Amino acid sequence: MPIVLHHLDNSRSQRILWLLEELGAPYEIKNYKRDPATQRAPPELLKVNPLGKAPVITDGDINLAESGAIIEYLIQKYGNGKLAPLETETSKVQDLYFLHYAEGSAMHLFVSKLVYSLAPDQAPWFVRPLVRLVLNGLSTGYLEPEIKKQVDFVESHLSKNEWFAGGSGPTGADFSMAMVIEIFTMYDYGGPAIKEYAKRVKARTAWQKAMEKGGEYKYAAKM
Repeated sequence: MPIVLHHLDNSRSQRILWLLEELGAPYEIKNYKRDPATQRAPPELLKVNPLGKAPVITDGDINLAESGAIIEYLIQKYGNGKLAPLETETSKVQDLYFLHYAEGSAMHLFVSKLVYSLAPDQAPWFVRPLVRLVLNGLSTGYLEPEIKKQVDFVESHLSKNEWFAGGSGPTGADFSMAMVIEIFTMYDYGGPAIKEYAKRVKARTAWQKAMEKGGEYKYAAKM
């Protein structure tokens, strides 16, 4: 039976689609659309993930959520040595680190940025100016400086490495970092190393096929 990717538009599941294309593993897509008013996942996702989040894969009797777990599982089961880091301790540690860095240190900042942008319009009309003022202050005073640190860190790493684990092609770390880089490019963060890395990703046939099959995906608009 093929792997089923439960794919939500404009979500982290796009990077799992890229991974599946790179692996050449048999899969099919079950698409879910966000509620246009709230931008939240539809309740149908609760049937495959009690948290109602994407990505989720179904592989036989296994139902697995969380991007990092899915990336590790798919590469271990279907990689046959493909997409593995170099046989050096440095490469293996970099692969492990960036696979978890994406969600552990980077993505929560951009989730906060999204929440800050949406929250004023969700507040009662008479407090919207105050909510907007407070969140703009938090964004300027805390969020943007923290994002700059992350961008500078990634820029420095990619100025010395073609791919995140230091080899000549993507590994699990690159799939985990995909959405981080896409958001960097969307907001025009980063320097030449991040931009060159984005070009390398975009040039890959598997990434292009994933974009064709995945449907709407605003985060890659500037890739």
